[in-house]
Formats: sequence, structure tokens, C-alpha cells
Amino acid sequence: MQIIINTDRHMHGGESLAATVRAIVEGALERFNGQITRVDVHLGDENGNKSGGDDKRCMIEAKLEGHGPVAVTQYSETVAQAIDGAAQRLVHRIDHTLGRQQGHRRQGAPVPIEPD
Repeated sequence: MQIIINTDRHMHGGESLAATVRAIVEGALERFNGQITRVDVHLGDENGNKSGGDDKRCMIEAKLEGHGPVAVTQYSETVAQAIDGAAQRLVHRIDHTLGRQQGHRRQGAPVPIEPD
């Protein structure tokens, strides 16, 4: 799984931030490893140099093999909380997307009902 990390001009962290992002994202998405080809992580600070609550943004987009991209956004007080929250939301969204696809496949075969 390829992970691409993008930050806005207000975010600084270098390699330590990149390592944190990779660890959180890889850990959260580990069970989908064979189904995800690429993950784009976009980090931003909505207020820039000003202080304020829930101004750190993390948007994660995962490209699923054989499906369209799946994206989520999380706003939090800290960058780590935003990354973790977005990763967890992405897991739920991928579960829903893949489960819905499998559900449509199962609907094609009717279940026989036995007469009383």
C-alpha cells in the first residue's frame, strides 16, 4: 500500500510527522492491505497561526482495487487526533463500501423457502 502525505503551509513536522501518519494509517488499514492500492493523506491547519479548537484537519482518500476512491475528513484539536479519527472513520467507510458490494452480489440468488 502506497501512502502519500501532503501538508498545507501551516503544518510542520517533517519525517517524524510522516512516520506517525504511516504508523496510524497502516495499522488501521492493515486488514484491507490487499484491496487498497494507494492512500492520500492531506493534513492542514484551518486557522493557521491563530489558536482555536478543532482546527486541525486530516482528509484521507483510499483507492480501492476494483472500486472508486473512498474519502473521509476529520477535524480535531491536535494533528494526532485528526489522523487517528480519520483513519477510524475510513475503516468504517471501507467496511460499509465492501459490505454493500457483497450484499448486492448475494441478492442475486434467492433463498428457497420450504413449504409448511
